[in-house]
Amino acid sequence: MRDKGSKQNGFREVAAKQPSIKPHYSGHRDRLRERFVQNGSNSLADYELLELLLFRSIPRRDTKPIAKALLARFGTIAETLSAPIELLTEIDGIGKTVALDLKVIQAAGQRLFKDGVNKKTVLSSWSELLAYCHTAMAYEQKEQFRLLFLDKKNQLIADEVQQIGTVDHTPVYPREVVKRALELAATAVILLHNHPSGDPTPSQADILMTQKIIEVAKPLGITVHDHIIIGKEGHSSLKGLRFI
Repeated sequence: MRDKGSKQNGFREVAAKQPSIKPHYSGHRDRLRERFVQNGSNSLADYELLELLLFRSIPRRDTKPIAKALLARFGTIAETLSAPIELLTEIDGIGKTVALDLKVIQAAGQRLFKDGVNKKTVLSSWSELLAYCHTAMAYEQKEQFRLLFLDKKNQLIADEVQQIGTVDHTPVYPREVVKRALELAATAVILLHNHPSGDPTPSQADILMTQKIIEVAKPLGITVHDHIIIGKEGHSSLKGLRFI
């Protein structure tokens, strides 16, 4: 007669021979990765690309419904990555750690575009500058007033957010702009701010503020090259519109 220990050992042997059951999404992940490798990102829908981003952060859960829920809430991948952590975590399956991972991806993307501007003559790499500004500002939920300080060769010295305001207003102080330019020994500046509404059309207040900064900066040898307004729908250049 077999003892109880032998029976338990037998049960373990049977259990060990049973094939492990893979989750239903395992094959889907492999196929999605392979499609990305073979055909690039253009072969993937937005939710599929977002799934790829979520795979490492959420290894033991189907990420397809999470990716679709994010896009349903925020609209696009760019808007998803730009969303505040507290809003991201309102989506089922997105904890603080996953939300932080998404914000790191956003920061890496911004750095990628910024590296295309650093150590170059800004005025000769205008398209790269606009790409960086759009990535950094277009989907922010509050207005930011940003300054790019340039040297005599029009190379970037510093990129600074001077003020953060509300959804439709940012306080700007021309003397503070000029003071900071003098501190950095900048000879030129590019003014930037975003319109969270998405429409980059300049307001009368935007135009008057720009002209006031030019008025204060010019006697001190500081040139205002442009004031660019960034929106989800594109951008406006006050110089291009002949307000400068």
